[in-house]
Amino acid sequence: MSGHHFITLEDSEQAKRVLTGIGADPAGVQYMIPKSLFRTIKLKKIPCRAANLLKQEMLSKGGEAAVCRDTIYGEGETDVLLSGTIKQFGLLLDKLKQQPFGLKTIAADLEAILNVLEPRPKKVRLTRGRELELGRRTLIMGILNTTPDSFSDGGKYLKPEAALEHARQMIADGADIIDVGGASSRPGAEIDGAREEMRRIIPVVEKLAQENVIISIDTFRADVARAALEAGAHLINDIGRLQMDPGLADVLAQYQAPVVLMHNRMQFNQEIPYEDLVADIIVELDESVRQAKQAGLTEEQIIIDPGIGFGKTQEQNLGIIKNLKSFQSQGLPILVGASRKRFIGAALELPVEERMEGSLAILVMSIMNGADIIRVHDVKESVRAARMTDAVMQNG
Repeated sequence: MSGHHFITLEDSEQAKRVLTGIGADPAGVQYMIPKSLFRTIKLKKIPCRAANLLKQEMLSKGGEAAVCRDTIYGEGETDVLLSGTIKQFGLLLDKLKQQPFGLKTIAADLEAILNVLEPRPKKVRLTRGRELELGRRTLIMGILNTTPDSFSDGGKYLKPEAALEHARQMIADGADIIDVGGASSRPGAEIDGAREEMRRIIPVVEKLAQENVIISIDTFRADVARAALEAGAHLINDIGRLQMDPGLADVLAQYQAPVVLMHNRMQFNQEIPYEDLVADIIVELDESVRQAKQAGLTEEQIIIDPGIGFGKTQEQNLGIIKNLKSFQSQGLPILVGASRKRFIGAALELPVEERMEGSLAILVMSIMNGADIIRVHDVKESVRAARMTDAVMQNG
């Protein structure tokens, strides 16, 4: 047996470890790393004149480029698929920065994507001087629904005493964040008014704030967010990505509160079909990221969530998990909330109360594909699965 085998190099640190491990000349390791890492990047709706030049330049550097076969006529737009080593992309960028037809802008976009694919420590700056450290391990967000009609646990924690007891148990089980929600967003639910939402969550937030718990608020409403932040909350988890209440962005800026921007085509934009699932989600999330920055937030205050279950089919939900790495191109922390959702039940033909194993499988896949935070119902089991997955991912 020879022992020959295939390996995948994900980033510069891993390439350095492998090259050093075989005894490569230290002086040559840094030179070899860019040649060892292979990337494929998809560019959307590039003018054909620019795409022809882009293809020509990438091929001349030894890489590969694919465009629509009609691109040769120079009219309209085309998606472009570029494949090559980091070294080849670097040579391409140098040339594109000197070219017309908008290629300088494309070069900047390419460079940004290539840069964020390299792992680096990340943090989320919370209110009240606190931070979330990302990258060292996956963070677990425990779900606390104070609603009568949430799809999984509606009514169980409607009373503040029961909600607080459950939150304390989730913290004891290892939750890093408690996500408090006072209005159900399940399919078909009538969303309660702001006053009722505040009545449910504020007493819980006030108590948890006294216990040094990191508190997230699951709301899209500006008034609810303001009241919760005054009561002691640290971040806002917005299912509407700043589109369902125009005033929320200003509240976030006023309190310098971070936000989870979740993609959603259930509460709005239902009539818009997906043309390219991942690309369409990224475009809409980018719109909200720009809106948050314009309001006064920084990248250290923005988390993205592709919105599992919100206006997506079974196939689309599975596709998001499988292609989650693509969302790393936005350079922002990624949250995944798939716990006990309908697509898991459909895959396993199981009711909501029997979806823990399926939820844990999705958790593991999400972490392996780049998730930083996982939102869950079953905290103890999820923490154990996450720690084991982290251990594997951080080994070698």
